[in-house]
Amino acid sequence: MNDQAGVIKGKAKPRGKYPHFRRAGDFIFVSGTSSRRPDDTFVGADVDAFGQTVFDIKAQTRAVIENIADTLQAAGSGLADVVEVSSFLVDMEDFAGYNEVYGEFFDHQGPARTTVAVHQLPHPLIRIEIKAVAYQPQEN
Repeated sequence: MNDQAGVIKGKAKPRGKYPHFRRAGDFIFVSGTSSRRPDDTFVGADVDAFGQTVFDIKAQTRAVIENIADTLQAAGSGLADVVEVSSFLVDMEDFAGYNEVYGEFFDHQGPARTTVAVHQLPHPLIRIEIKAVAYQPQEN
């Protein structure tokens, strides 16, 4: 079995000792991914004129899925190869916006999906985190 893992240059560095992805045979496992940029700012989390943080779940969801697409590309795969997605929302009130954007990338022929609410994620500006599994047979 060909096994590899990778931390992708130019992407936000993992906040612990784990890779962006790990390949195990024909499967690519993408670690939990947020909307964090390489400069440690977050898409979809802006401060308004009164100093209040304004969250945009649609922008965060889009950025998360685009980050996953970048990770898969670095691993030799793509979103079309995703077979399973697990999504973690801090607030189920965000489900409709998340679901709408998710539908821009996947349809009923796409990956199996589980979405759960969680108490919190590793940073207070993260409203959504997604992990994914892709199936991409390796060439012999």
